[in-house]
Amino acid sequence: MTPDALILMCVAIGGVAFLYSSVGHAGASGYIAVMSLASMEPVVIKPTALILNILVATIAICQFASKGHFSWKLFWPFALLAVPMSFVGGFLDLPTAAFKVVVGLVLILSALRFIAYSKDDSVANEPSLFVAIPTGAGLGLLSGLTGTGGGIFLTPLLLTMRWATAKTAAGVSALFILANSIAGLMGNFASTHNFPTFAVPFAVVAVCAGLAGSYFGSRVLPHTTIKRLLAAVLLIAGTKLLMTAAT
Repeated sequence: MTPDALILMCVAIGGVAFLYSSVGHAGASGYIAVMSLASMEPVVIKPTALILNILVATIAICQFASKGHFSWKLFWPFALLAVPMSFVGGFLDLPTAAFKVVVGLVLILSALRFIAYSKDDSVANEPSLFVAIPTGAGLGLLSGLTGTGGGIFLTPLLLTMRWATAKTAAGVSALFILANSIAGLMGNFASTHNFPTFAVPFAVVAVCAGLAGSYFGSRVLPHTTIKRLLAAVLLIAGTKLLMTAAT
């Protein structure tokens, strides 16, 4: 990789980390898109994206939780089965074209909803265990199938169902992403014994951008701005899924 290409990739990685971390996400789908456009090998794309995910998600949960934007009561039922089911999703070998189209359209429609209805930030109720636990299992499966931490699915659900405010949803999603990403990286390393040491410059950039993005998201940005940024994240992820559906 030439120095110019490396610089461009670092800038793109930093932009992804800043945008995603401002809404409590870690950016896996964005990192995958950047590395895919650079024609990097799939064998190194997945572990690199997971490493960056772990770093940025750790920063995001620290920033949002330190400001009180986290609920353990809301988190654990969704996470209980999500991690093992993410392993299942990672091992499944299914035709994914139709799956990517459906999920991509769902993400884009969710984004349009947040653009149109971004002012309401009230909590109507909390999900029951009978709803949250199996839902978390499904989200974990989606996480494994798509190679992400799952926050891209959890946050819209929490906000659409009015189970959390925008900032609490960001904090809960950050830890959800962290748990799934650690499990995914461990499974990947166990099967490939490959650790991408060249990812160090990407990690440095992602940490710096993640610190800035999560700081603004947890302390400065109003909930309406967070929801609009979330809409941008969902549009990016949804479009990426649709564009790769045929591959």
